[in-house]
Amino acid sequence: MNTRSSFSYTLVALTTFLAGILFATAGSDVLGISERLMSSTSARSLAPVAQIGGDTRVEQSVSIDDAFVRVADRVSPTVVQIRSERVVERSASNPFAGSPFENFFGQQPQTQPQQFRTNALGSGVFIRSDGYLATNFHVINDADDLEIVLQDGTFHKAEVVGSDPNSDLAVLKLMDFEGTVPVISMGEKDSIRTGQWVLAFGSPMSEDLGNTVTSGIVSALRRTSVQLGSINPFSSLIQTDAAVNPGNSGGPLVNLSGELVGINSAIYSRTGVNQGIAFAIPVDVVRNITEQLIDKGRVERGFLGVTFDRVPETLAELQGVPRSAAQVTSVTQGAPADDAGLREGDIITAVNGLRLRDFNELRTMIANMAPGDEVALDVTRGEDKLTIRVELAERSLFVDDARGDSDARSGRDVDSASPEEALGFRVEALTERQRKALGLSPDENVEGVLLTRVDQNSTAYRDADLRRGDIISKMDRKPVASVDDFRSVYRDIEPGSAFMVEVLRATREADGSVTLRKFFTALTKPE
Repeated sequence: MNTRSSFSYTLVALTTFLAGILFATAGSDVLGISERLMSSTSARSLAPVAQIGGDTRVEQSVSIDDAFVRVADRVSPTVVQIRSERVVERSASNPFAGSPFENFFGQQPQTQPQQFRTNALGSGVFIRSDGYLATNFHVINDADDLEIVLQDGTFHKAEVVGSDPNSDLAVLKLMDFEGTVPVISMGEKDSIRTGQWVLAFGSPMSEDLGNTVTSGIVSALRRTSVQLGSINPFSSLIQTDAAVNPGNSGGPLVNLSGELVGINSAIYSRTGVNQGIAFAIPVDVVRNITEQLIDKGRVERGFLGVTFDRVPETLAELQGVPRSAAQVTSVTQGAPADDAGLREGDIITAVNGLRLRDFNELRTMIANMAPGDEVALDVTRGEDKLTIRVELAERSLFVDDARGDSDARSGRDVDSASPEEALGFRVEALTERQRKALGLSPDENVEGVLLTRVDQNSTAYRDADLRRGDIISKMDRKPVASVDDFRSVYRDIEPGSAFMVEVLRATREADGSVTLRKFFTALTKPE
């Protein structure tokens, strides 16, 4: 009996051991344990492929960290720090001006502006081996002296070869340098994809932080809006979450092949420092603008000759068009659009077969084409679907971009966002018809400009409480009786400065009468 019991215990133990092995094997397959164990030893061989080099590029299977290191080694020597000095004039203003306390403390307005010498910091990247480099226009704007610091710590003077405020790009050249410099490789716009890894290079915040490298992904492509139009009206920007801060401006954004995909230009931030939303000018625009500046010293842009706006939801439903389309609000007489038969009220849904994702894209697409290019526009006109072909003209023949203003004949912006749209709204002259629509009597002496559209995503709507139908009567404590007055006052305000706005709002009472309520708010001019 003891022998049989011993044999039974042995059999049970053996059976349990074998069952345990089978269970562990099956469990590991079901739960993916064996796959994870194998992958932990082979992760490096499964990592992304990095292509590093110039004309002869070698594909090599490497891990993410190896790819980052190789890209940094390749790109860092092409990146420079740009130090600039400029003289600015500022007047000491009375903070109590316009109030009953204006002269209470005996303070008099400063009659003579005082001059201050300021330093600025930015970044750049070599695009030609003979010392040409690309950067942002705002990095070198109004600079009296430009100093370039290379990766090896050497200092060199630079001159401005050409600049283009509308694209926020400029080209510099080393003045006292002999020999050649390492050059960034240019990528292709069509290869940029949302979600891909990118690295940002530059000198954030301080001269001591030169050749800083940060990583992130491409968060989105083709970013355009009224607010972004104030940064760059002629580019649909790349959005990235790579850490970009003041001082990074002008530095390269590169892919894991070490190729330039964009020039870092701006951040979206409530604090002034990185909050994970940065914007870069795409490589196709960089290549186009820098080549023109080097070859011709100026930029030629295609011109269509229309003013346009977004398509309201009700109109989009009626016409069966996407809300991202662009509605033609007027056509410039004698412009290419006029010659090709475009009409007021036409709705443009696509350019050269590429559907508009935002109505602002019409401006960026056209402006990055060359004069003489033929463009095919998909147009909805009533119940008709048309394809209208237009040969673009030279923009400078119709629009004086140096004024930052509009077509001289219509007094409105053509193929561009108006200056005040940087604030998130559009204004028009207060006509008799509009006065009547607001319920204002002819006896009421009301002067100002009428807000005809306010972007609900703007600070003007969210924080300043401005609404469509409001009348701006004073801005920066100066009377605003016309659109020209508005733009003149706006141009004189220092970028980054906050200013007071006097607003009149017509409110209809229960008895049908209209009361004009006055209130004050504040706005900040974008930098």
